[in-house]
Amino acid sequence: MSRKRIGLEETFMYGSKEAVIENLKDAGCSLATIARCMECLDCGKETELLKQLERHRNGLLQKVHEEEKQIGCLDYLVYQINRCRCQIKETEENSK
Repeated sequence: MSRKRIGLEETFMYGSKEAVIENLKDAGCSLATIARCMECLDCGKETELLKQLERHRNGLLQKVHEEEKQIGCLDYLVYQINRCRCQIKETEENSK
């Protein structure tokens, strides 16, 4: 079974190899990932290309989840500080 080469113009609406590379850069792909993706395109390995993109997406999503957790920690710290400030303020007002 021969693999049909994926034409960039057929697969994407980008119209050029450079536009695909630029999109991969914008998506935060490393040079190695970009090279693997372009090799997949050039060799007609669409399934492998999709796996590469999915791996990169999963990595990005993992970073998002980690950063959401960090934001949650900061939010909790701010909450605790504000709660403590309110308690101190209430104590001062009650002692007047």
